[in-house]
Amino acid sequence: MNKKLTPYILLAVMFCLMTPAKAQRYNNGLIDKIIALIGSEMIQLSTLEGEVNQMALMGMVSDRNVRCRVLENILVQKILLNQAKLDSLEVSEGTVEMELENRIQEWKTQAGGEKGLEDYFKKPLFRIKQDQREMLREQLLTMEMRRKLQSDLPSLTPKEVEKFYRQTDTDSLPIIPIQYQLRQIVFYPSREEAVLTVREELLNLRERVMKGENFGTLAVMYSQDPGSAQRRGELGMSAKQIFWPAFADAAILLKPGQVSQIVETPDGFHIIQMIEKEGDMFNARHILRKPKFGSDVRQKAYNKLDSLKKLIINDSLSFEMAASRFSMDPKSSRNNGLLADENTGSTFFEKDQLSPADFNAIRNLKPGDISLPYESTDFGSGVGMSAGRPNDGSSGNTVYKIIKLEKIIPAHTANLKDDYPVILEFATNQRLNDVVERFITEKQKSTYIVIDPLFQGCTFQRSGWVK
Repeated sequence: MNKKLTPYILLAVMFCLMTPAKAQRYNNGLIDKIIALIGSEMIQLSTLEGEVNQMALMGMVSDRNVRCRVLENILVQKILLNQAKLDSLEVSEGTVEMELENRIQEWKTQAGGEKGLEDYFKKPLFRIKQDQREMLREQLLTMEMRRKLQSDLPSLTPKEVEKFYRQTDTDSLPIIPIQYQLRQIVFYPSREEAVLTVREELLNLRERVMKGENFGTLAVMYSQDPGSAQRRGELGMSAKQIFWPAFADAAILLKPGQVSQIVETPDGFHIIQMIEKEGDMFNARHILRKPKFGSDVRQKAYNKLDSLKKLIINDSLSFEMAASRFSMDPKSSRNNGLLADENTGSTFFEKDQLSPADFNAIRNLKPGDISLPYESTDFGSGVGMSAGRPNDGSSGNTVYKIIKLEKIIPAHTANLKDDYPVILEFATNQRLNDVVERFITEKQKSTYIVIDPLFQGCTFQRSGWVK
């Protein structure tokens, strides 16, 4: 007998013996069994169901074919994992633990806390971590294997990018949404008096709570966070990492029922009442108040902006010069008012990247037109959330501005002339994926693979799994 085949024959025997009658039980009596063998690796039904449950917990839509897709993803992972082990690739324990903690915190937030997570998976937290730790280690190893397969690829030359573009069907190329290039002149109103008023309001509300009034009732009446106000200010059990640091630090120090002093975040000013805590997670109520500026302050800013607009229209002053000299926004004023994405450096913005106020100001403008003065926020490009959490775009400091619409690029299929970086990225990703796919196809031919009849009717993305 060929000794190299012995492990696979033993695994095959195990596969055959693992009938439902002799299978392990998990999750309150559900039957576990081996559903696939790939090389020396076994895939169990519990592993598949665990992945499906994770998708459901994160709100991902599932359909009748979800288990087939998940199984194929696991099969691909096992092929890459086998090679990673052969190549002696490693991931640090620190990386595994950090990723594990991030995943658990995110799940706790989705499940409403530690108990909700344990109830969802029907096992204690230490078992959830135990199961996820090895799965995460395998996932990180497969990522390392992908990187190794792709690491030796040289950068694409312009000729190669052009060849890729010519050979790619137009329907397969990325669609570039309509984009806008903008300049702005921004005025910040004086905040001192408005901030003092807000602080006095919150001190008064805090004193009313201390004297016995219900925090939740006051949140409904006075909080300017529309999302939580209708829930009596309640935020829900969440990991502290998703909140602004100042908000999280103040909240986590509170005992249940205790009310914080005034806390300032980029969204405004808060008082917080703790409901319950679980480690680094908490559920709290808050009341948010934002500095308000009277009509006289607004009108004064509008008058200044309107005067600048008239000078620009009469050719007494260019918009670029006015932005450079008078705009109070330090980032865009250095660039003659031109708005740029902080992450990419791009000066073109899609509709979803603009705040509603900014988009409403330009929606009927033609290139070269200047908007009327209007009120907006300095977090209009996607930072700030009224519940003390970053990344919503619904709040920020009040500003007054006028915007010049420099250019509109209509929605279009990506092309070499206007969208070379997009085509380059698309071609690079396609080539990297092709390298991995060729590797998987070759390994399918030489790897021992058996799939349970229950899944042999799946329509897999790749052929070669069912032999």
